[in-house]
Amino acid sequence: MKFALDPTPFHSTHSVLEFPRIAAELGYDYIQLTPHPDVIPFFTHPKADDELVAKLAAQCKATGVGIASVLPVLRWSSPDENLRQAAVRYWKRAIQIAVDLGVTQMNTEFSGRPERAEESEAAFYRSMEELVPIIEREGINVAIDPHPDDFVEEGLAAWRVIRGVNSPNLSFVYVASHSFHMKDQPLEIMETVGERLRVVHVADTMDHHASHGLRYITNPPGNPVRVHQHLKVGDGDVNWDEFFSGLVANGFTNREESVMVSSVFAENENAVEVSKYQLEQMRSRVAAAQGARQ
Repeated sequence: MKFALDPTPFHSTHSVLEFPRIAAELGYDYIQLTPHPDVIPFFTHPKADDELVAKLAAQCKATGVGIASVLPVLRWSSPDENLRQAAVRYWKRAIQIAVDLGVTQMNTEFSGRPERAEESEAAFYRSMEELVPIIEREGINVAIDPHPDDFVEEGLAAWRVIRGVNSPNLSFVYVASHSFHMKDQPLEIMETVGERLRVVHVADTMDHHASHGLRYITNPPGNPVRVHQHLKVGDGDVNWDEFFSGLVANGFTNREESVMVSSVFAENENAVEVSKYQLEQMRSRVAAAQGARQ
């Protein structure tokens, strides 16, 4: 299993070419390349040319830090056909960037719109018809996260959509900070998905269902908002003993291709300390869960 740093907290203070060095200094062997304005921005065409990709690959080699996964977020499930077609073009370039970086794992979100779920699902499958042959040809695995406010937000429902593509190259992302939006219990999701669980993001969040649904109050009441945070482990309501024991039971922690990402966005001012803390938490909790199972 690979422990990876999501370098998002360093985006405003360092260039993308510095991320491998930063990760190495923090004790990580891998980074996850998340949306960045110089590489693959949110929703628009990738901005990295071959020269920048080569420079990033060289920095990874020089520091000994690999890229565990590349994470584009593009509108491939948009019910707007023009945006969907554009996203497919952007995806093709994003796949080429991953290939050129020597990365075989990508992960992403479903996107689309929950209030237009049927149209968005149809758009998703149209995109799959064009992209899956490329994904399979390049030997890429694409793991998908049912992100809050996507056309599918529930864990098992998302797995059914992925399974429906009928490709072994598509898999599931479990983002711990989305736990309270996925409806289904974490252990049930992990057990059902099985070996198709390829990526997990480790970040805490508050349970917005707590206090009779009144932990967060929005005006006017009933706003269709998806409240969640990406906090460091222990600052929210995620049951971490259950989470890590579930990963061990799933076999995730023993699979070479598995990627576990520190995904904290709430404390940029403490990014160095938090990143080190997250790595210690991930390693120690995995070891404890494995020991408890023996």
